[in-house]
Amino acid sequence: MKSIPFPPARIVIASRESRLALWQAKHIQARLAELYPQCQVEILGMTTRGDQILDRPLSQIGGKGLFIKELEVAMEDGCADLAVHSLKDVPMEMPDGFSLTAITARENPRDAFVSNKYDGLDALPDGAVVGTSSLRREAILRAKYPYLKIEPLRGNLDTRLRKLDEGQYDAIILAAAGLIRLGLKERIKTVLTPEQSLPAPGQGALGIEILADRVDAETWIAPLRDAETTHCVRAERAFSRALGGSCQIPLGGYAILDNGQLWLRGFVATPDGKQMVSGELRGAPEEGELIGQRLAQALREQGADAILEALAIPSSQ
Repeated sequence: MKSIPFPPARIVIASRESRLALWQAKHIQARLAELYPQCQVEILGMTTRGDQILDRPLSQIGGKGLFIKELEVAMEDGCADLAVHSLKDVPMEMPDGFSLTAITARENPRDAFVSNKYDGLDALPDGAVVGTSSLRREAILRAKYPYLKIEPLRGNLDTRLRKLDEGQYDAIILAAAGLIRLGLKERIKTVLTPEQSLPAPGQGALGIEILADRVDAETWIAPLRDAETTHCVRAERAFSRALGGSCQIPLGGYAILDNGQLWLRGFVATPDGKQMVSGELRGAPEEGELIGQRLAQALREQGADAILEALAIPSSQ
């Protein structure tokens, strides 16, 4: 790897203080310390509004930006050089003055079925209570398993597992990546296939955010970029962005590289799962954002606009 001149003496990473967020920050901290052994890499732990408001679904309290605003303020104030995010929690439109400068190699991007009583979704009986924090997962479950009772599930990963263990839910659906990263893989009864539950855009990937004018920080972070994950996630985020994607829209987008091509699948639905349009598109990995935009247009032509209008979300042209 080509060495970068003038490595910094100190790098500060802003992070939420949940166990998973700190794992992610420490992972990047270790990568940077390996790249720059003379550099002091520190973590600035912070609590965000998204962590504080736990009694309402995220879609009702302002969306994904609630998890990153305080971290961005820390960067603006010069208290931190960068922030590490789970990409599925990052808004599709970055605020002015900020840049998502690196996307690292992806962990398992799929959803995980977690239960103390049942082996999978098909084993759940009528009326079983399933917890999820995601409108995307809710729409999928309501469409495929209308006999289940879907209940909201907020809190950090440990809180969600505790609520399951207390018997508040018969099963919960979580991102497999978070469980794997925290050494909780044994809690997964089964990893859902994309056909069962198409992942959220960016799920399983980490993104590093900096101030847009921090050319120095962009240079430090450049070696952490993963080309394959970057191509796939850019396609997924472009697809979501073109449909006005936010936590208020039940939307899935998932890309892989398949025989040298980027294969993107996506859907948009109503929360009750009664209306859903889906599609897929293939193309050159370097054209990921264009593929995402084209797939969004194809879904609009199939009726996605009607779904977005029903959700009172303006479609992006």
